[in-house]
Amino acid sequence: MGVPGFMLPLVILLEFGGGLAILFGFLTRTTALFTAGFTLLTAFLFHSNFAEGMNSLMFMKNLTISGGFLLLAITGPGAFSIDRLLNKKW
Repeated sequence: MGVPGFMLPLVILLEFGGGLAILFGFLTRTTALFTAGFTLLTAFLFHSNFAEGMNSLMFMKNLTISGGFLLLAITGPGAFSIDRLLNKKW
């Protein structure tokens, strides 16, 4: 189980770059949507075998994290985000 070699740069970019983008509030809604989709995809691809002990727990963890990302995509960035500074909405 793992990531094929050709997809590894994309996964690193999404997980690390997306995490930094969300942390600083840059392209927050778009990044949160992509990250939620990625987290749901990994839940269904890698944790859907509930016969193994921890898979159901990891599936629910990924589902919960995806919900948090979707909530962030709906509510948008905070008051001190780069998105807010670029749009000048106070």
